[in-house]
Amino acid sequence: MRVLGIDEITYGAEDLAACRAFFSDWGLQLIAEAKDALTFESLNGCRIVVRRADDPTLPAAIESGPTLREVVWGVDTAPALQELSARLSGLPGFVNHGERVGCTDPNGMAVRFQVTKKRAVDLECAQMNTWSDRPRVNQRSPAYERALPVEVGHVVFFVKDVNACEKFYCEHFGFVPSDRYPNRGAFLRCEPDGGHHDLFLLQTPQARSGLNHVAFTVRDIHEVFGGGMHMSRKGWNTQLGPGRHPISSAYFWYFHNPAGGLIEYYADEDQLDAHWEAREFEPGPTVFAEWAIDGGLDGNTRRQHNAAAPSGKFLTDKPKH
Repeated sequence: MRVLGIDEITYGAEDLAACRAFFSDWGLQLIAEAKDALTFESLNGCRIVVRRADDPTLPAAIESGPTLREVVWGVDTAPALQELSARLSGLPGFVNHGERVGCTDPNGMAVRFQVTKKRAVDLECAQMNTWSDRPRVNQRSPAYERALPVEVGHVVFFVKDVNACEKFYCEHFGFVPSDRYPNRGAFLRCEPDGGHHDLFLLQTPQARSGLNHVAFTVRDIHEVFGGGMHMSRKGWNTQLGPGRHPISSAYFWYFHNPAGGLIEYYADEDQLDAHWEAREFEPGPTVFAEWAIDGGLDGNTRRQHNAAAPSGKFLTDKPKH
């Protein structure tokens, strides 16, 4: 059995009009719209569903207000789904809807599985020239006017008991620890060979359940910048970024999301395999970010918000009096 990653997420939100505008600006394709529901897709077919928070068909919320209500993970084959159904049948909140099975995790989140519906995509990505390796010859790196996310790469939850949640995902679904904040945080990936994390569980001093953020993979660092500046031009508020995480090596940019929690563009995370040994870190600002810009960049001036724009066509132009 292989869990391949996130296939679909569902939010319960209150302002569907704001969510429609936000996710369209985010770079997702709106594929279905009804009075009480929106369905978007990323480039590889990963689905993002937004329903009204009072929809009785939604699983119970883990916190008040708009938030994530369900995470659907993709598996590789129908036999794998059948195996999971048998494995989960005795767990709290077990459901079997034929093409989708699931349960409720120790944090109260609805966890579901289906045979993956995502499709392979072939994208041209930037090549990085370094001192010792220079594959990009007679070619500029791209500059993007906006982002078109490839998929939902990971989700991050506040949890009441990080050790219990880590054990649950590893024992029942075969997830693998990548790194940890001992007794405070667990970075987990779906299988030994994969990106640094598909799920991050975070226990704060005032332990609670809730959504921290949903992260969308884009093709390269330039798309992180292009997407973030487009969102800025559209008037959406940055929480933090752009910046870079030392633990996963990924470049990031976080925004406030009207559907709940934060939302992230990210690229260039570490790739791990079965030889990787999970490390332990003490939480702290320098562990979270090697560097970061508070409040983001202005999409028009290309500078930090409230910084003066250049007065001429070139930075070397002297101000004209």
